[in-house]
Amino acid sequence: MGENPTDQMARLLERAQEISSDAEVVTEAKLRKVHLPGAEGVIGLITLDNGHDHTRPNTFGPRSLIALDTAIDAALADDEVTALGVTGKPFILAAGADLTSIAGGGPDAVRVVAELGHAVFRKLQDGGKPSFGFINGLALGGGLEVALHCTYRTVLDSAPALGLPEVMLGLVPGWGGAWLVPNLIGPAGAVKVMIENPLNNGKVLSGTAAMELGLADAMFEGADFLEQSLRWAGEVLSGRLAVHRGEIDRGEAWDDAVARGRSVAAARTGGASPAALRALDLIDSARDTSREEGFAAEDQALEDLSRTPELIASLYAFDLVQKRAKRPAGAPDRSLARPVTKVGIVGAGLMASQLALLLVRRLKVPVVLTDLDQERADKGVAYVHDELDKLLAKGRASQDGTNRLKALVSGGVLVEGEPTSPFDGADFVIEAVFEEMSVKKQVFANVEKYVGPECVLATNTSSLSITEMAADLQHPERVVGFHFFNPVAVMPLLEIVKGERTDDATLATAFATGKALKKTTILVKDSPSFIVNRLLGRFMGEVGRIADAGTPVPVVDAAFAGVAPMPPFALLSLVGPAIALHNNETLHQAFPDRFYVSDNLRRVVEARKPGYYGADGQIDPEVAALLEEPADPVVLPVEEVRQQTLSALADEARRMLDEGVVVAPEDLDLAMITGAGFSFWNGGLTMLLDREGISEKVTGSTFH
Repeated sequence: MGENPTDQMARLLERAQEISSDAEVVTEAKLRKVHLPGAEGVIGLITLDNGHDHTRPNTFGPRSLIALDTAIDAALADDEVTALGVTGKPFILAAGADLTSIAGGGPDAVRVVAELGHAVFRKLQDGGKPSFGFINGLALGGGLEVALHCTYRTVLDSAPALGLPEVMLGLVPGWGGAWLVPNLIGPAGAVKVMIENPLNNGKVLSGTAAMELGLADAMFEGADFLEQSLRWAGEVLSGRLAVHRGEIDRGEAWDDAVARGRSVAAARTGGASPAALRALDLIDSARDTSREEGFAAEDQALEDLSRTPELIASLYAFDLVQKRAKRPAGAPDRSLARPVTKVGIVGAGLMASQLALLLVRRLKVPVVLTDLDQERADKGVAYVHDELDKLLAKGRASQDGTNRLKALVSGGVLVEGEPTSPFDGADFVIEAVFEEMSVKKQVFANVEKYVGPECVLATNTSSLSITEMAADLQHPERVVGFHFFNPVAVMPLLEIVKGERTDDATLATAFATGKALKKTTILVKDSPSFIVNRLLGRFMGEVGRIADAGTPVPVVDAAFAGVAPMPPFALLSLVGPAIALHNNETLHQAFPDRFYVSDNLRRVVEARKPGYYGADGQIDPEVAALLEEPADPVVLPVEEVRQQTLSALADEARRMLDEGVVVAPEDLDLAMITGAGFSFWNGGLTMLLDREGISEKVTGSTFH
């Protein structure tokens, strides 16, 4: 006979106490009784709250699960309580497992937490009283699973992030999600939530999208979400409102969905993610297994995955993003930062306009765009206003808030000889003009005439020398690199580049501004193309060299599934062939022996082609006609393409560390994860190079 539930729970609670750590930020489960409006009875409302604001989401470590178990037991034991509800502190339900608090315990700790999560959450289904999950904001991983265990669910329409991202972290949904989701919304929806979205750079669902998929039974908006949800719960419990859910097709559609998921996983990971394959197995088996069998399979999957190098790499990457990103290595003392009360932007094109939108939304200070004439400046302002209106239309901003932000954005022209300028009073001016040194030097020389000596002059250059750009200025110490990645609103990384004469006050102000913009900031030494573009330049140069020598482009692209977020020649279509060529030409000038400039890429740029592939996913015939075949083609197999390119990256990464471009390999990995979309399960770049033995083979030592 198996272990009875009471004994199992006692054992799990005891083990949870043993493996728990003082490092865990405990999410308390605060129980209160609420009389349901319009219905007889009382709901035992449990609010998850770790005592921090929305910037520190609720998570479930061992002690947090124990706290939730205690609250559920109390509600179930109270005869006055007729139903249970679970919600979270403002804007947050929960962000899943507290990985940092259990990572050191090994497979045994992972198994204990997996089983305990199932045992605690299961009480919301099996406790004998109906339960409601009120999803009032962010709900990821276990945060969504706790609601999935409830009998009914409501969701806030503007909730920003719902999903099961575990596969991105080298795990599977392990607290019921892998069985509950396909049996709630069907296998196609499960593949989207568990496979496609996590492998698409961790894409998440909005509250509205979650409702459309069927993850919730009702959706409400506004500040009174909880009151509306409680009223709805009363209607359901009184029988005045019935909840209907569609039938799940368990026939051929299930097979088709799983097959499609396997195709997506193969294309995105090249078989390099054991978690994706295991998650698909769980979806597949959920069709005809019992709930208990499904939950047991999740427990086993988590324990098995906890022994893989991919999980070790994922936890390393998670730690980088959660901790190192919040305390940038080498950044000067924060107290040196000067306040930024007005921002100027030189240029009003698309990049400048994206910057203006981000700056005004995050800093909420006056932002002025300038260009060669008023018409261009006004066009940039109009772009910002239009984007703000779109946010308003989507319910992500209020009318008053939108009006205030619009009023902060203006446009103008710097006119030589005028006593005043649009930049009067600006503390921070960033240029986003053409990537040409002479143009940028001229811009800063002109701006310097109109701003105070302590105004920071920031450049969004992606490759040019900050030191050279500042050399002829009266105050070169206030020039700093402030390199964003496209699209500005989406990509987390901001490279902050220190020129030879950049002073600590300027640098501190740049880091403080980056933090206010909610970007991941990394300190970079002034060097050609900085971090991401230098590594991508070596990457693209190497694949260009291999393709020019005779290996077909599709073969080259096939070599990097599971390494890069997309095949290299597909990436060209995203960044633009001309930008990629410019980056490699810049790097070739600095390091001609290592950075190859592809003649075929140059021909593609000269022909003004937007990329190598057409809309049908095949090589564009016009591009194919431009590609010159070598007299003696060298056709490499996929594995050799991969090894040769990764060896080049290992060489470049070691050189960058030796040159002091960044403080440590962790910064290279953090940059490649947040700026280039490299995967968590590889740990970015250097962990992958170590794991495959390439680091030691090429450089004589590992990075870690």
